[in-house]
Amino acid sequence: MGKDWLREFWPQPNTASTTERGRAASGALLGLLLTGALSHMALGGKGAYLIAPMGASAVLLFCLPASPLAQPWSILAGNLVSALVGIFCAHLIGSPLLAAPLAGGVAIGVMFYLRCLHPPGAAVALNAVLWGFAAHPGTYLTVVMLNSLLLVLVALAFNNLTGRRYPHPQRSSMTNTHATRDPVPTARLGFAKEDLDAALARYGQVLDVSRDDLEHILFETEMHAYGRRFGVITCGEIMSRDVVTIEPSAPLALAWRLLRRHRVHALPVLRRDRRVAGIVGQSDFLHHAGLDEYRTVGERLGELAGLVFGYRPDRPEVVAQIMTTDVKTVRADEPIAELVPLMANSGLHHIPVVDADGVFVGIVSQSDLLAAMYEVRLRAA
Repeated sequence: MGKDWLREFWPQPNTASTTERGRAASGALLGLLLTGALSHMALGGKGAYLIAPMGASAVLLFCLPASPLAQPWSILAGNLVSALVGIFCAHLIGSPLLAAPLAGGVAIGVMFYLRCLHPPGAAVALNAVLWGFAAHPGTYLTVVMLNSLLLVLVALAFNNLTGRRYPHPQRSSMTNTHATRDPVPTARLGFAKEDLDAALARYGQVLDVSRDDLEHILFETEMHAYGRRFGVITCGEIMSRDVVTIEPSAPLALAWRLLRRHRVHALPVLRRDRRVAGIVGQSDFLHHAGLDEYRTVGERLGELAGLVFGYRPDRPEVVAQIMTTDVKTVRADEPIAELVPLMANSGLHHIPVVDADGVFVGIVSQSDLLAAMYEVRLRAA
């Protein structure tokens, strides 16, 4: 019993990779270095130019950039209101023994109310009381806001340059892309947004993970469970390998002929090194022909003919001018379960498949995925 109780204090394994740990530590080092140096220059080298709570803020901004506690509003507003609360409590109550706990508690309450909860904010409030910063309120507020702003700016640049989305707005994968009231396909048998909302409401505590990341973790768990139950089939096993492709510099008329001749809806656009530059489909032709605007049938057909056959004066001429460049790809060794949210929820119909080096090797369509899922269930029956 005693050993079990002591084991509860043992930390859980860290899931962050060695690369991620190095990235976060390097970002915190760079962030604090630049924040301190620039603050020192801006303040003329007088007095405190880097307050201790910024170290805790750096942990959140660079180690947990997706956390709701690490977003710009949280650090900027959280540190500012906490500094104001600390200054107010220091002037209101003469005894630091009473003023410091009150400042910390009130600061947390105000941050909750303003939806800017940032743990280092409580330390900012304590600093004002315990280290005498409240005696110079203007200077302290200037240092707090300057440090916070500079650290956020460094985090903004560093996180995005190293592949971490920051700020981290909520991008739910359970939003219907067709703008109808139907739930997304994966939510019709799996968990829905309402289920997650109900679970979070019952949890009733601060959750240090963004809602969209939580959705993603649950999806990943479902996909892993599916693979364990039915076996893992990779994208490379179901993809089409003999794929009709085109180069970015190819004429639009050629792309249109290939689409019609092979009866396909999209063509992967490849550079000469066989890496994906984009994808061009019938929808791209229709969009650039202005067919999504209100015009007569004759006018719209004339626009399309001018785009394809070359007598529209302002027409695009090559594939690169109309192709979709923001293309999601999957690796050949990834399980097909990865395709489900992309095709079912995000509305993608064709996804290029690449190898470990990012070279194009095939394409997966919705029909390929449907056939694979049918075969899997047929074997399990």
